[in-house]
Amino acid sequence: MKVLLDMNLSPRWVDHLGSAQIHAVHWSMVGSVTASDAEIMSFAAEGEYTMITHDLDFSAILAANQGRKPSVVQLRSHDLSPEWLGKRLASALHQCRAELARGAVLVVDTHRVRLRLLPLDASD
Repeated sequence: MKVLLDMNLSPRWVDHLGSAQIHAVHWSMVGSVTASDAEIMSFAAEGEYTMITHDLDFSAILAANQGRKPSVVQLRSHDLSPEWLGKRLASALHQCRAELARGAVLVVDTHRVRLRLLPLDASD
């Protein structure tokens, strides 16, 4: 599995996810800090990355376009550090690997994990 971390997440996630056998790249390593969300989504889709973000815009773009790729993992927590959410995120990524490969939105917070297959309905 390959994941792309949005600019709103710490680059420390790269090493943390790597230790869980998940290939992670932080956007700052591959793209411009001034890139639009659409550019980042396009890069993720073309590179077959799953997008990990705290930003609600990425899921909204998928819903508006009824997109199927890239899959988006939405982190929802007061603390976005790998130390706080790392085990839960790594476990969720491994458990939902097949669905994320086909196209899904995965929401991971401190209490639960929710999965929705793509495409999303904009009215949801």
